[in-house]
Amino acid sequence: MELKPDQEKVEQAEPTAFGYALFRDHILPSVLGRHEEEILYWAGKELASTFPLFEMDEAPGFFREAGWGELTQESSDKREIVYILSPDPEQVKKGARCYTAEAGFLAGQYQKINGKNSECRPEPDRRQGIVKLVLAWE
Repeated sequence: MELKPDQEKVEQAEPTAFGYALFRDHILPSVLGRHEEEILYWAGKELASTFPLFEMDEAPGFFREAGWGELTQESSDKREIVYILSPDPEQVKKGARCYTAEAGFLAGQYQKINGKNSECRPEPDRRQGIVKLVLAWE
């Protein structure tokens, strides 16, 4: 008698928060070592090329779908936009996760959409459990 996995359960399986945390907080830092932040920033920029948005207003939906958390625009002026990322607040409070992939993704999208060199820096607020993503351009 041949055992077959239950196809319905396999097709419906979705990543869990625990599985994501294992990968993001333990495997990536172990593999990338001291270059984790830089590599994840450029990986985020590469993701922006692979998953292009038509306008920056689409970024919150992408972040939600990717499981990165809720993204809201806090402020903007002529040279920068400040976003607030609300991922799992416990992860931010622990201070073990870097958010440079998310920052790189925003920088890559802005650069592609607006044709301006841009950078984004994450500023985790461990007390509030949020991350400010400050997107600036030339």
